[in-house]
Parts: sequence; C-alpha cells; structure tokens
Amino acid sequence: MSRIATTFANLKSNNKTGLVTFITAGDPGPDATVPLMHALVEGGADVLELGVPFSDPMAEGPVIQRACERALKFNVGIHDVFGYVRQFRETNQTTPVVLMGYANPIERIGSTAFIAAAQAAGADGAIVVDYPPEECEEFAAAMREAGLDLIFLLAPTSTEERIAQVAKVGGGFSYYVSLKGVTGAGNIDTEQVAERLAAIRQHVKLPIGVGFGIRDGATAKAVAKVADAVVIGSRIIQEIENAPEGGAVDAVRSFTAGIRAALDA
Repeated sequence: MSRIATTFANLKSNNKTGLVTFITAGDPGPDATVPLMHALVEGGADVLELGVPFSDPMAEGPVIQRACERALKFNVGIHDVFGYVRQFRETNQTTPVVLMGYANPIERIGSTAFIAAAQAAGADGAIVVDYPPEECEEFAAAMREAGLDLIFLLAPTSTEERIAQVAKVGGGFSYYVSLKGVTGAGNIDTEQVAERLAAIRQHVKLPIGVGFGIRDGATAKAVAKVADAVVIGSRIIQEIENAPEGGAVDAVRSFTAGIRAALDA
C-alpha cells in the first residue's frame, strides 16, 4: 500500500477524520519549509500538501498568492521543492507528502523528469490544478507505475461525467472544493457539502477530503461529519504571515494542534 492509502486506512480503523494541511514551499523563506513541515506533523497533520511556487496561481485567493510571491522572491522553484521533500524524508518516512501546483513547472521539466524526481525525493503524489482528468490518463498511469498518486479536484459544479472520469484515473484521495471560488473565500454550507459528497461517492471509492473555506476548529468539525479528511491551507498561511519574526513554526504547530483537537473531540 502507498503511504496515502496506509494513512487513510489507519484513520478509518481508528474512526478518525484526516487532517490535510497546505503550505507553499519557500514561504516565508527557504529555510523555513522543512521545519514547518515537521511542525504540521507534530501538530497532528496526517497528509502534507506542499505547494510549488508559481507566478500565476489561478485557483488561489490573495493569501496563497502572497505566499507564492514571497517564495518566488527567493527564486524557489520545483527542484528546490524536491529538495525539501528529500530533507523531510531524512527523519520522517511515514507522513504522505503531496506536491500541489500547476502544469507549467511540470511541462518545463517534462512529465517523465517530474515523476522520476518526485519519486526519488520521496513524494507520494501530486495535485495539478489545471490538468483535467480527461487529458491525464497517460500521466496518471505513469504516476501509478512509479508508485505515485495523481489526485484530482472536484467542485460543486462538477458534472457526473467529470466525477466518473476522476474515479477512473485518480488515486490517493479526491479533493472536493466546497466553494465556487478561489482558496480562502466564503463560508461552507455543510448541508450542501454532504449532498454533493453523497453523489460523488456513487462513483468515487477513494477517500474524499474537503477544502476551501475551512478556517477554524468549528468548521473543521462540521465538515468532518461528512468527509474523510479536511483540508486547510489559507488559514495556515495566515498564521505564518501574522507570526512574529522567527515564530512561524510555533504558530503553525499550535494552530494545527487546535484543529486536530477539534476533529478528535
């Protein structure tokens, strides 16, 4: 079993909801990324999403856009991201790491090189926001061959055909975007989320994580009643932004522990 599959199997056997956390690699500076990854795990994160900085992150709200801008000021790119994963793996061999970003950096180095480098670094999968599943069968197959999961987004507007296609080619877990909009925007309607997840589960047998708009323990706990995992990104980036100099690691660890406690309550 892959690390992602093992993690979700263990969560299910312990009747727990997964916590998937996102940070942007290189934010607030290159030396902070690996300590922040470890802090997230220490706080109770089950899966780490590590964002690949990109100059045009179309699905992101202003918070994650600013994180990308800060990372890009340090010239942090996809090869640096592989390096952070390798360094993380020196002391953590169990927590899944999913690379999250956009097609452009992958296309620049080539999908074959991306897969080889991700595998060698110790990553477990990828979310490529602007790779539609209908065009990804070969890429998904090559990822699976390398032991990597290609994870797809589903939205309130996803058609039954799109859901079926994600079920066909996706791996690891499926990521349900709870809002019509960018990351960090709006408030979640948990009843609507429950209805959509019920429809999605008619096709998708993978665990389903729900993200976009989860900002605190109360929201996370409400979503946890219907999802296999909650996904938090923008709110964690805000903790990094608002922390005093040198305090981001402690702030992120503390915030994550609060969400974990709410999920386990």
